[in-house]
Amino acid sequence: MGTQGNSPRRAVLEGTLERITFANEDTGYTVARIDAGRGNLVTVVGALLGAQPGEALRMRGRWGAHPQYGRQFHVDDYRTVLPATVQGIRRYLGSGLIKGIGPKLAEKIVDHFGTDALEVIEQTPERLIEVPKLGPKRTKLIADAWEEQKAIKEVMVFLQGVGVSTSLAVKIYKQYADDAIRVVREEPYRLATDVWGIGFKTADSIAQAVGIPHDSPQRVKAGLQFTLSEATGDGHCYLPETELIAEAAKILAVDSRLIVGCLAELLTDEGVVREEIQTDDGDPVPAIYLVPFHRAEVALSNQLLRLLRTGGDRLSVFTSVDWDKAFGWLRQSTGVELADAQRAAVRLALTEKVAVLTGGPGCGKSFTVRSIVALARAKQAKVVLAAPTGRAAKRLTELTGHEAATVHRLLQLQPGGDAAFDRDNPLKADLVIVDEASMLDLLLANKLVKAVAEGSHLLFVGDVDQLPSVGAGEVLRDLLAEDTPLPHVRLNEVFRQAAESGVVTNAHLVNAGNYPRTRGLSDFFLFSVDEADQTAELLVDVVCRRIPRKFGLNPRTDVQVLAPMHRGPAGAGALNQLLQEHLTPERENAPERRFGSRVFRVGDKVTQIRNNYDKGTNGVFNGTQGVVTALDVEGQTLTVRTDEDEDIDYDFAELDELVHSYALTIHRSQGSEYPCVVIPLTTSAWMMLQRNLLYTAITRAKRLVVLVGSKKALGQAVRTPGSGRRHTALAPRLRRG
Repeated sequence: MGTQGNSPRRAVLEGTLERITFANEDTGYTVARIDAGRGNLVTVVGALLGAQPGEALRMRGRWGAHPQYGRQFHVDDYRTVLPATVQGIRRYLGSGLIKGIGPKLAEKIVDHFGTDALEVIEQTPERLIEVPKLGPKRTKLIADAWEEQKAIKEVMVFLQGVGVSTSLAVKIYKQYADDAIRVVREEPYRLATDVWGIGFKTADSIAQAVGIPHDSPQRVKAGLQFTLSEATGDGHCYLPETELIAEAAKILAVDSRLIVGCLAELLTDEGVVREEIQTDDGDPVPAIYLVPFHRAEVALSNQLLRLLRTGGDRLSVFTSVDWDKAFGWLRQSTGVELADAQRAAVRLALTEKVAVLTGGPGCGKSFTVRSIVALARAKQAKVVLAAPTGRAAKRLTELTGHEAATVHRLLQLQPGGDAAFDRDNPLKADLVIVDEASMLDLLLANKLVKAVAEGSHLLFVGDVDQLPSVGAGEVLRDLLAEDTPLPHVRLNEVFRQAAESGVVTNAHLVNAGNYPRTRGLSDFFLFSVDEADQTAELLVDVVCRRIPRKFGLNPRTDVQVLAPMHRGPAGAGALNQLLQEHLTPERENAPERRFGSRVFRVGDKVTQIRNNYDKGTNGVFNGTQGVVTALDVEGQTLTVRTDEDEDIDYDFAELDELVHSYALTIHRSQGSEYPCVVIPLTTSAWMMLQRNLLYTAITRAKRLVVLVGSKKALGQAVRTPGSGRRHTALAPRLRRG
């Protein structure tokens, strides 16, 4: 029932959340329809993020009028309340809020107990067994879920008072249970470290609400660690000390002398590490690392040098092989003559204990790898193949006829992130080949190299001109840096068959800073349009109608949209919503689940956006793609079938780990290959329009590339070299030996 307070500026509205029509995850701004009783639907706008359809809400705010949409209630804050009517209780129980109860069971419970249903669940849950076909096991599940929900609600009341959304409140409760309120009151900055989805800014606003002083050392230290953490998110392994202090000062808005003092304390507490680093221009720089990244960088350089210089050799047979005879055997078995650079790469991989093979599309990297594997296996060598993603591993398997795994599965990563294979328990392999090595970040590369046994050979294969890894470091580029001791071969010659491909030709043109050919090709097209909104509209038509009609490709499984950035009218976020409307639309009686601004349905393409070592056989990792195959409203779980053919269950509270992937940012597409790639290019993405970004997107396509957007934006991308180097010190460590 709707009620309005005496003051025209402040009011209270109660009702059931009928549906959410819009939600902005970044700001929390939500537009929804509330059933205020007797069929009276009211539009509400404001801070409702986290509320779910079916919940009964008590909202405080004010009434207003929108010139286009009419009367609206502007919500300042809200609380969930228990409904009192049979209809409200049925809707509440059937909304999926209580684990174990879906719409059908909710109807049975309310039919049996009427308006006493909630009281029965609360006071005498054992009576639920009276409901037909409801056994003791299910009854206990419902009772336990109700108790947990109650405990979460109590924590929520406190957390909402300090500005925490419902969805984050659930995570905080699950992390700390009964200790949640104490941690939030006394150590709010722990949230940024312990709880996925809470960064420094959210923790800082909570700290302010509970009275932590602006210049508290606790706050300043947390701000310094946050600044370093953000830097690793941007790919840096460390920050120069002056840069760290300057960046932290912007975030914290405190005197830099206080920051310097707190940094000194952090160094003493061993929260961070300081080391003088010799940069490429020869000047020493005081570098500040988070401890895990410093340890990983030092360990990775040491392990690589150890492997390179070890005395034993598991492939010693190749030190005395007759190479003319070996290459003749290869030519006979494959029908293909290797080019000189390919021969050099084969010899390098089989005679040097650590080596790197790089080159662009169409230059024969894949065939070279296949030749290396064939020769090694002909000499009974144990070969292990790996790649950073499931798609890349599958492609490597198809290419070589030899089983390949993701690096995570190969190492058998355990909950917490430790690997089953490491220096004490190395991989049983004579030769380890890692494809798509440009994707290897510092932490993963360190785990991998630790697991390679002394005397084994390790070959990194990748395109150094592609974007560096999503995680910190640029391992492949550092391995190939000038004067490092690691031997390498770069393949430059584009083979005739590949040169006939417009995709390959244009990839090399773009990589060289030249405008691609967009006319007269059968596999590379440009649809020119200037405005971002028009670009988005045209792109959806191209993906959903034109490509399927002309090329017979499935828009959901064969076509991948790769956008330079997430935000904006033609960014991955907006395009995902538009493409979902066309490819996986809302269907009557089909289950779906809203999380923030996203709605998940069976059939949705999704991708994981964080490393979670506790899921699946060996964890699920940032960039893993899959399809939603099941959505259980009663059990509050969603199931994703990943590219590695593994079924992963997500509780509804974990859905912030997933985003839709009808459109991906180009960074997230690394290591994957698709029959067709569609790339929106708009001037609104100006800062992201860079050569290596466009080059990476083009090289993700096997058969077809379609550019949609502005010729001006395309020119900007071609002309602009990639952004500056990341702060890493792997290359100087390797040079020092």
